[in-house]
Amino acid sequence: MVAASAPADAAPGPALRLGGFTPLTTIDFPGRLAAVFYCQGCPWRCGYCHNPELLDATAPPALPWERALAFLESRRGLLDGVVFSGGEPTLQAALPAALAEVRAMGFATGLHTGGMYPERLAGLLPLLDWVGLDIKGPLHCYDAITRATGSGVKAYESLRRLLASGVAHECRTTWHAGLFSQDELLELAAFLAGQGVKHWAVQECRTPEAGSADLAFLRSTRINRDFVSLTVRSF
Repeated sequence: MVAASAPADAAPGPALRLGGFTPLTTIDFPGRLAAVFYCQGCPWRCGYCHNPELLDATAPPALPWERALAFLESRRGLLDGVVFSGGEPTLQAALPAALAEVRAMGFATGLHTGGMYPERLAGLLPLLDWVGLDIKGPLHCYDAITRATGSGVKAYESLRRLLASGVAHECRTTWHAGLFSQDELLELAAFLAGQGVKHWAVQECRTPEAGSADLAFLRSTRINRDFVSLTVRSF
């Protein structure tokens, strides 16, 4: 992620608060050459968060939206898509207008979300070409993982709405045995497949206290047959 500081004499930034961006990625939006904009603020406090500097919703934007648009203008014909990540993009009321602006420029739009605002997500789906939805674990584990009461019910409702929409998507789960057991991870896989999820990515947890999360067992289980794609990611 590239952080960008606004000049001291710059005009007030737009409502959409960006903490930085990645100018080119081939892995964050399947099938697209994309840029990623990182939105400031998240109400959850997952211990393995890889962008903790984006959690504070009151932080001033490091990248004004006008500069983000200018960057995209310079990349027309070079990039296929734009991903809004975070933080939690759906926290910000300015996101729908930003998505509409990006689509008007001819870019496909993607979203990375934890699903904590299912009503907002439902309203955004007509503006999206692809969604990466974090499913952090079994329902009963959510509050401990996110440190937010009732978070699992919201995420699972977001999953239901996403599946009903027909918008292309991937579900992603970050795991190590200290979060929940291997058996519970396999039960989660069966649940997701049963709901109709076709693309699932399992990511190795990356905190020092987590140790190594050996995910090789996923490749040797029958759940490989339950998904169109099962991706195991290690960082």
